[in-house]
Amino acid sequence: MSKKEKVKRYILFIISLFFSALGVAITKHGALGVSPISSVANVFSIKFTTISLGTWLILWNCILIIGQIIILRKDFKIIQLLQIPLSFLFGYFTDFGMWCVSPIAVNSYSVQILFVLIGVIVLGFGISLSVIANVIMNSGEAFVKAISDKSGKNFGNIKIGFDVCNVILSLILSMLLFKGTIIGTREGTIITAVFTGIVVKFFIKILNSPFQKVLAINSIYC
Repeated sequence: MSKKEKVKRYILFIISLFFSALGVAITKHGALGVSPISSVANVFSIKFTTISLGTWLILWNCILIIGQIIILRKDFKIIQLLQIPLSFLFGYFTDFGMWCVSPIAVNSYSVQILFVLIGVIVLGFGISLSVIANVIMNSGEAFVKAISDKSGKNFGNIKIGFDVCNVILSLILSMLLFKGTIIGTREGTIITAVFTGIVVKFFIKILNSPFQKVLAINSIYC
């Protein structure tokens, strides 16, 4: 891969972060829960409102990066530290996305569901672009891969377990912080968990070939 193509792929990855963060913000605005990976940060953002969801996501991603370092130790590659600035970008993009959708009124359950579904589509689109870019994993997937590599277990199975653990942790935190009430993790979280992967596969199927061709052609003629 040439340097120019690598730069283009990182640019595509940053674009993917924007859409992924926008998807989280749209889902959050529906107030029916967010994706499993963002659910813990979402609970904290509802309880401690002086700190934005984007900032909580930055903190949570940094915890996952530290977890990777602990799990992998000497096998942790320095290039993976790029996850830190990218996590900050994701957090900033999330807050920007929430600012963009904040004027839109959500005054019925059907509108809430609509926001969740739109959020899933936008999030899935963003994730598909990151897969196509193929330069670096986000901290959540990198954490799962670290566990998978060290344990020798299937990545997909570990990912499912990781998502379930995130949801369970968010439920426990909610009950502790809100006196036994479940806040911030609802049916929207389940919808996101079930359908995001399907949306990602759909977008990769239709976008991967044209994007790869453009990246390859541009890398030759630039």
